Amino acid sequence: MRLTLLLIALVILVPMLVYWLFPRPILHWVRDRLRAKGRLTLNSVRVGAHDWPYLEGGPRGAPPLVLVHGFGGDKDNWAMLAPYLTDRYHLIVPDMVGFGDNARPDDVGYDIAAQTDRLVAFLDAMGIGQCHLVGNSMGGWIALHAALDHPDRLTTLTLVNNAGVRGAEPSELEQLPRDGPSPLVATDARDLKRLMAFIAHKPRFIPSRFLDVVFAERAASSALHDQIFWTIAADIEERPLNDRLADVRVPTLIIWGRHDRLIHVSCVAELQAGIAGSEAVIFEDAGHVPMLEKPAATASVLRRFLAKHGH
Repeated sequence: MRLTLLLIALVILVPMLVYWLFPRPILHWVRDRLRAKGRLTLNSVRVGAHDWPYLEGGPRGAPPLVLVHGFGGDKDNWAMLAPYLTDRYHLIVPDMVGFGDNARPDDVGYDIAAQTDRLVAFLDAMGIGQCHLVGNSMGGWIALHAALDHPDRLTTLTLVNNAGVRGAEPSELEQLPRDGPSPLVATDARDLKRLMAFIAHKPRFIPSRFLDVVFAERAASSALHDQIFWTIAADIEERPLNDRLADVRVPTLIIWGRHDRLIHVSCVAELQAGIAGSEAVIFEDAGHVPMLEKPAATASVLRRFLAKHGH
């Protein structure tokens, strides 16, 4: 009986001890498993003065599908979507400058036009002449900007809760005070829970020790991300793309979460009215990041759209 109790105690206590002492390796192991499930590998390419890290998966001869993350995100925001796409497409998933594992220079511009130019330079470095381009939030704004300024580089455009346009109704984010720190930059590990609940409609539970790791890895970039947030906030005030939407000529899909608190769902109507022939899907049970909240459904909608346009 004593031996049995000892074994039960070990089975319970050892995992708890490992979790408490080694949260970073465990979290990175989970990240690597998600990448492996999506058949993604980590690579890098020289773009200008910096090495750009990116995830890559799928047949190299397949149509290139480039996925661009949003503000505060990184390339792994797309890892849960990847398993549904890498059988048919050549996925290229970069970290944008200032985020993830990419460089964080403090002497460059982080406005959307500058980031769009960097994305095109990345495509050049990768030897990608034309691609299907998908962007979420800030990444959607960059993708939309690319469709307007570099239409020859896009086969199709997919906008996932994209920034860059003004809807008929303001979002909760737009109604928050404009002074103080960015509401999208966590102040401590506990504040990450508030941020996750703001971004996702039904955020997944993440143990506290993992939140400590995530915050620690992001803390060094907090000041820069606060600066970038207010730069792009000014950008949307001064240069929304509403009046340019009619100039988008590539097949366009719009995906949105009904409960987006950052960018109001009324933007969908604005996008559809402006972009001729565009299609829209609104998920009733999702927020700002459908590719994380509903990856299978998001992939299904995306695959149907791409197949419709011959890919």
